[in-house]
Amino acid sequence: MLQPVPDDAREAVAFEAGSKDPLEELPVPEPEEVSFPMPAFTAPSAEDTIPDTDFLPEPRPSGRPAEIDPDKLDPDALKVIHRLHSHGHEAYLVGGCVRDLSLGRTPKDFDIATSAHPGEVRAIFRNCRLIGRRFRLAHIYFKGGKIIEVSTFRANPTELVDSPADNGNGEEEGSEAEESQNPDLLITHDNVFGTAEQDARRRDFTINGLFYDVVEGRIIDYVRGRRDLDEHYIRTIGDPEIRMREDPVRILRAVRFASKLGLDIESRTYAAMEGAVEDLPRCAPARLLEETFRLIRGGVAAPSLRLLDALDALKILLPPVAAYFKEQGRRGQETFYAYAEALDRRVASGELLDDAILLAALLVPIAQASPVVESLDAAGRPSVSQAIEDLLAEFVQTARLPRRIAERCRLLLIAQRTLSGERRKKTGAFRRHPLFADALIVFEISVEATGRHRDALEAWKRGDVPSSRPSTESSAAEGDAPRKRRRRRRRGGARNKPGATEGASTAPSAAGASESTAGDASDEASDDEESDDTFDAGDSDDDSGEDAEGASDEG
Repeated sequence: MLQPVPDDAREAVAFEAGSKDPLEELPVPEPEEVSFPMPAFTAPSAEDTIPDTDFLPEPRPSGRPAEIDPDKLDPDALKVIHRLHSHGHEAYLVGGCVRDLSLGRTPKDFDIATSAHPGEVRAIFRNCRLIGRRFRLAHIYFKGGKIIEVSTFRANPTELVDSPADNGNGEEEGSEAEESQNPDLLITHDNVFGTAEQDARRRDFTINGLFYDVVEGRIIDYVRGRRDLDEHYIRTIGDPEIRMREDPVRILRAVRFASKLGLDIESRTYAAMEGAVEDLPRCAPARLLEETFRLIRGGVAAPSLRLLDALDALKILLPPVAAYFKEQGRRGQETFYAYAEALDRRVASGELLDDAILLAALLVPIAQASPVVESLDAAGRPSVSQAIEDLLAEFVQTARLPRRIAERCRLLLIAQRTLSGERRKKTGAFRRHPLFADALIVFEISVEATGRHRDALEAWKRGDVPSSRPSTESSAAEGDAPRKRRRRRRRGGARNKPGATEGASTAPSAAGASESTAGDASDEASDDEESDDTFDAGDSDDDSGEDAEGASDEG
């Protein structure tokens, strides 16, 4: 029989005291006559310990070969399934791993669906933690930070409503009356347990509703997902209009699967996505931002953003990008997607890029197309275009983007003008700054996308200083003529003149001298500001941003 769920204090002590691997030191099942729980540190019995070798029997009970090669399955996921089976629960591999293995791809992770409730899963696995608000999930931790996610079979809340009421004539009320009473299909409560078939039918797309029974070695298909995989279609489970209204974030998921897997979106599903775009603002901003970042992190930013633009969803997800397309027209779109494609190539090469780099690389063409902002803002920081400032501020305030990432993105965009030679900078301090390497990565993506400033990039890589050049805006305003710089006065020059005495000044020229000196001092001050404020002003905000990030994460 199952052990009762241990209290949090004893569980914390057991976890701190150090079970090396929860699947190597197993709790002993209680004898039925014992009514109290066994101690947390009871040694596992030999027969209950899961070996490191594959436990699947050969030949399988059905006598048929496995539909998925067992060597491609994650051994830790198999151990978790075996443990759940040994405690009398159903357990299957589910979702993306089954989909990817069926397509001959390598899954990013292996998820498990089970009949065990979250509390029962936590009682079975010693280093299990429960997470989630809308629905409780179990994370089982392995060495090296690896996590196996275990979810309980769920049912779709919209399918578990009471049966239609009797209208007094022995007939059920029509669907129109039902729809008028419950016009809003947005799912806000999803903590309803169900069966394996109900769990498959509540999922978003047929290709994600496949289960895999590792003991029988067969794929369980309740939703005709294998047919859609063979036909290379993305199709919702059930009515697409209802499914998209239940959770409009499914629009972004469909876009990601279509771009990542090279699948087509079924026509009715695509039409429902177009109609549900207006419901995107009703979703939690943090979920929208996370799904948007998944598009970029997955190396499919260009095709995904093209599809979102066709759906008219960019005005909600990335308003500055939509405004840039409208202002710059076809040429602006070509420039933007050139940056996105260059970024995808970097990600596809296996390079791990920070979220700030990913976001900055997409916003570079928008920052370059905006008027140059030379003045500092109220906080004493160099500024980028107001549209980008507003976007980053909104992400921080409403979408829980860590302030540290927003500030790094802003500084990376400012540094691009220095790297291209349009802004003067003290080279030594600039190279020594921790953000210099990240700024150079964004600059490399910019050079690859446009072909411009390649000589400056090579100079920075060699350790040289590229020749400064006037900005595009100033050159256009002055007729492409180079800007003349005021010649600096040597310090102490007046004191070195013959006849000059210490502390003395010539009265007739005092006003002119002070005016000239003020002009030279302002030039020097501006040079120092360009040398130091680009990154230094951001450093203080970066530290406060880490505190803000921690606060937002805890929230």
